[in-house]
Amino acid sequence: MTETIRHDYEVSSKGTERHWPVPYARMTDATPTPTQPAELTAVTPGTEIGGTVLTVDAALSLAIVDVSCGSIYYHYVRNVRTYGGGVESAWGAINVGDRVYYDDSATMPDGVKLSTSPLDNIGGANSLFGTVVLRNPTDVFPKGGATASTQSCAVMQRGAGA
Repeated sequence: MTETIRHDYEVSSKGTERHWPVPYARMTDATPTPTQPAELTAVTPGTEIGGTVLTVDAALSLAIVDVSCGSIYYHYVRNVRTYGGGVESAWGAINVGDRVYYDDSATMPDGVKLSTSPLDNIGGANSLFGTVVLRNPTDVFPKGGATASTQSCAVMQRGAGA
């Protein structure tokens, strides 16, 4: 059988790139912002697909979201580990290899959508967004510590198909 490349995406240097148009109504944050994390809604909480907003078309209420598995973007990550009584109650340093979750808790600082907590402030499951990785060889870890903070981290997103 002859090898045939049927689609342009099959020759991407990263493998399969997935840049999907997503209606705002199908996103957890219905006011997406380019370069920010995004989460596509799902029937089962905690199983949503995450990605990074590339562009938005306000006239059509569509966002183009990179949901490619393995894409790395620089995002703000809250170092919260657990919530108690609806508020952050424990924090920890963020390190390479730590899992990062899309956290839509009402207690998150403005613009921050990712944390190290698998549960939100009301005990619901946060969806796995990705893993903290080195931005470059001189990136310094651990970041943050035992008090509340928001850190800039390179995050390899889980994306679609993981």
